[in-house]
Amino acid sequence: MTQPLTTPDIIPGTGAAVAPGSEVSLDATVRHPAEDVPDGLAAGPAPSIAHGPAAEPTGVIARFEEWARHAPQAPAVIDGEHTWTYRDLDTAAALVSTALRDRVRPGDLVGVCLDRSAALVVTAVALARLGAVYLPLGPRPGERRTEAVTEDLDVVCLIGDPGVLPARHRAGELTPLPLPTEGSNAPAAPVAAFTDPDPDPGAGARRAPEGALYAVLTSGSTGRPKAVAVAEPALSVALDWYRAETGLAPGDRQSLLIGVAFDPHLLELWAGLTSGAALVPAPDDVRWDSRVLTDWWRDAGVTVSVAATPTVEPLLDRPWPHDLKLRHLVVGGDRMRRRPGRDVTATVHNAYGPAEATVVATAYAMRGSDAEAGGTAPPPIGTPLPGVTVVVTGDDGRPVDRGQDGELRIGGHCLALGYLDPELTARRFAAPPRDVPLPGVDRLYRTGDRVRMASDGSLEFLGRLDDQVKINGVRIEPAEVEAAFERDPAVRSAVVTVLRDESGHARLVAHVRPAAGGPSPGELLAAVRTWLPEQAVPAVVRLVDGYPLDANGKVDRAALAAQASAPGGLAGPADDLAGATPAERLVLATVRDLLGRPGTGLGDNFTDAGGTSVVAARLLAAVERETGVRLRAPELLRSPDLRAFAALLDERRAPRPEGA
Repeated sequence: MTQPLTTPDIIPGTGAAVAPGSEVSLDATVRHPAEDVPDGLAAGPAPSIAHGPAAEPTGVIARFEEWARHAPQAPAVIDGEHTWTYRDLDTAAALVSTALRDRVRPGDLVGVCLDRSAALVVTAVALARLGAVYLPLGPRPGERRTEAVTEDLDVVCLIGDPGVLPARHRAGELTPLPLPTEGSNAPAAPVAAFTDPDPDPGAGARRAPEGALYAVLTSGSTGRPKAVAVAEPALSVALDWYRAETGLAPGDRQSLLIGVAFDPHLLELWAGLTSGAALVPAPDDVRWDSRVLTDWWRDAGVTVSVAATPTVEPLLDRPWPHDLKLRHLVVGGDRMRRRPGRDVTATVHNAYGPAEATVVATAYAMRGSDAEAGGTAPPPIGTPLPGVTVVVTGDDGRPVDRGQDGELRIGGHCLALGYLDPELTARRFAAPPRDVPLPGVDRLYRTGDRVRMASDGSLEFLGRLDDQVKINGVRIEPAEVEAAFERDPAVRSAVVTVLRDESGHARLVAHVRPAAGGPSPGELLAAVRTWLPEQAVPAVVRLVDGYPLDANGKVDRAALAAQASAPGGLAGPADDLAGATPAERLVLATVRDLLGRPGTGLGDNFTDAGGTSVVAARLLAAVERETGVRLRAPELLRSPDLRAFAALLDERRAPRPEGA
């Protein structure tokens, strides 16, 4: 779960599409299973082809509107003490649609710079009603990254608080929007920011293909993000599976936990709205601390949740809380390294799917009662969802036999319309070989992922075939990170490699060759943060005089990575720990180990040193394990440096005077 432009209203190979506003039945479900192997390939060893159960697209916005008519007083969003009913959302979305209607037309791209909140939910409904294309950029998009997106794509406006928008949009026409401003992540003064249209937009200002419901950004090797567009029928099939698999229904509480810049939040958002359940937006600190996450699940009464694999894995190393109402937990975004234990009371679904296949394409359900529960081997990524066909191919694009490694290709209802770049679409979405019978499939998306299909049709994830890497559940192109560094004229070149710790968790290392008198590593990191999402910012910057070369004269990335992983390879000026307190020694040693940065000092700020939400969760867990003191993520993030955080730990450990 991660990621032709003259596309007709019917998704190729599906035979059906749903017009906006069409009526649907609330009990629409998937159909009977199809055969795994086409008749034409039945002889000999079984080929690596599997089909999910048959399915037909239904509707998305129409299903929400039906719930708004039939259960108007049911809670639709619950955010702490604030509750919005389906009627409240319906009314608010109508007001926002009216405010935008004169400037936003069907097919227009609208950049959404909001966090998980009722305001985000209302915006999604309003844009769907207008026929506009929802383009989530996240609540705090980097200004330069946002500028690059609005230069490459024909984005008609940005929605968010003026303070998070680029200067060009802040200086444009600001239309106040009647969005909810209550709740932990709510915008203070949301606006739609319009700029004067470029009289000569050039070839770069691309529009979304006809029929798109939303578009999401994925990492691009050119140094600029690329956008992939998804139609309503494709999302509807994934939602039908999700509701059938989890039993999501009125009375349930569905988390709104995933970062808004990433496409799984659309599965959460529309799953709640199309099932009559209530969405529960997560406060920001929930994503930084796995213990805070379970506390929030408990306190908010969440019954169904979606979460990134790196967020969930620490939970599986501890006893599972038995006072949770959580029934189903859908996990994805990175390779899962172990199975849930026998004490886990929720069904855990190991889900896989790139944005190009509409969030999730395969899944594997695990329960505490399974015979394999608690196993330390990575679980499979499962079998295809309804309407999905998966094929494991060799270099020639033809299916390999089951049990052999190959590249995963995906087809069926789940496929996106394509990228907003027609040339890229033609390269990655291709017709299957003519002599390979794949009924109902006329396009296959090349994932670039290496997998193996077992005899029962389930898939084992083995890794990437190309240079892409998963960092905290997000696909990253190292070339995009390199290009961000090389925008600085004081940088001659940059090469990004990946370091993995013993548990397999990855972090990026940037090897930068600066010009004479160039910027420091800290200055370089500050600059690239305006271009890159959080997960793509390297944990370490190494200043180098040159790069090792291989026999072909190319940069030897393996040798660079080996230099970085060698003792002292990431070292820099370290603090003198003479006289340091035990807490300072513990905090500094743990941070250095987690980040792989021996040169980190007590005077460094946690996030500036490369700390992320996943690293924060591990640091807090290590501190509690060693000292018995439980600190919260906001306390770490508010500390100006690691010395201040260690002082807070010392303060909590100090025994209280008698009578205090």
